[in-house]
Amino acid sequence: MVTGLELAVLAVALVLLLGAARILRAVRPLVVNAVVGLLVFLAASWFGIGVEVNWLTLAVVAIGGLPGAVLVVLLSVFGLAFTPDLVAPLV
Repeated sequence: MVTGLELAVLAVALVLLLGAARILRAVRPLVVNAVVGLLVFLAASWFGIGVEVNWLTLAVVAIGGLPGAVLVVLLSVFGLAFTPDLVAPLV
């Protein structure tokens, strides 16, 4: 026989599962953008362009996607931001 407590636990588990699926669906594009951005940084390093990869560059790329990655690379090329010698360590 199924008790009320078992039904309540099942309902809570179902709600948590649906919430986790919704969160993963929202975060997935950001992860894809970050991976594409890292591939752009890798391609830039093949051409001798150094880009400092830290939490800020990953945030710009995750939100901006490919245009954000190109912007970060261009800012690094012109020496305005995200160059390895301009970024201070977070320690």
